Amino acid sequence: MTASVDNARPHSDDSTTLTTLIDDVIRPQAPLVDRDGTFPRQSVDALAAAGLLGLASSTEVGGGGRDMRTVAEVIERLAAECGSTAMVVLMHYTATAVIEAHGPRDVRAAIAAGEHLSTLAFSEFGSRSHFWSPTGTATTDDGAVRLDARKSWVTSAGEADSYVWSSLPLASGAGPMTLWLVPAGSAGLSIAGDFDGLGLRGNGSRPMTADGVRVPPSAMLAADGAGLDTALSAVLPWFLVLNAAFCLGLADSAVAEAGRHLSATTLAHTGAALRDAPVTRRGYAQLKIRTDALRAFLGDTLTALETGREDATLRVLQVKALAGETAAEVTDGAMQLCGGSAFRKELGLERRFRDSRAARVMAPTTDALHDFVGRVATGLPLLDEANR
Repeated sequence: MTASVDNARPHSDDSTTLTTLIDDVIRPQAPLVDRDGTFPRQSVDALAAAGLLGLASSTEVGGGGRDMRTVAEVIERLAAECGSTAMVVLMHYTATAVIEAHGPRDVRAAIAAGEHLSTLAFSEFGSRSHFWSPTGTATTDDGAVRLDARKSWVTSAGEADSYVWSSLPLASGAGPMTLWLVPAGSAGLSIAGDFDGLGLRGNGSRPMTADGVRVPPSAMLAADGAGLDTALSAVLPWFLVLNAAFCLGLADSAVAEAGRHLSATTLAHTGAALRDAPVTRRGYAQLKIRTDALRAFLGDTLTALETGREDATLRVLQVKALAGETAAEVTDGAMQLCGGSAFRKELGLERRFRDSRAARVMAPTTDALHDFVGRVATGLPLLDEANR
């Protein structure tokens, strides 16, 4: 498992621009996006206009050329304010990694210019979270390729301009998976219903169906049958690391909000703040330590990738599993520390609590990652030969 990681460092202009967008657009919109379950179009468009959707694109096509560490910092900051916006952008950056490696130049340039939003379309009804085992088909059809599939969860469904789409290969025995770049609006592409979820309520994760969708052979991303290798080398590192950054943003913002509440809230009959109780401080310290430990582990994972360290694959597999559990437990702990106040919308803790639940069940799930980690750590291949 490898990732293309350059030596670019965070640019102060990017950080300043993001701060302005967070203050002016993303933070004010976050409660409304969550309440109404609406796609955060205003926030996404603002990020696009500011050039931040092209952050991971190559400078060759006009993009920001930033490295994974820089992009992870963006996702962390977005997640701290609006989980839905962060997840939309996370999936876009992950799709961009594949398109940068294998996609057409015009799409790459459009992404770099902030004129094109992409996402992944991997999970299917037939194989659920086992993204490495697609059941959707690709067949030749009068010089074109016909795609048929029932995708179960596609972030930004109906909102993205393209979908990095997985299928069985065209040729029997070519490999376990082939990837395609499917334009939005393709005839035969349909979306089922609205997304009314527990958390990430504005991320637009909806089922999609391809019923005789026709794409040109040039829509293939990498070689026929090489989709799994592409997913493991180009998709998974970006997806898992950015998911960890997403979880860190949720956990860190929950700890910060809990700290503000415990410091500012006093008991009228004693005049003491909630933080003055040793048991409360101990509980807060535990949340702070867990969050800081996740930050350190994420930083080490990025260093392992940047330096090509021998344990880079293991770190990438570990980081989302650790992050998902950390975010779930830290947001839960913050809810308990802040008591009844946390159940009100004002603190934003209950929203972060709900958003944090997604990481556990988002493929590859925490259970699947634990299996992967166990396999790699004991010298087994990541997947059984039957799945490759």
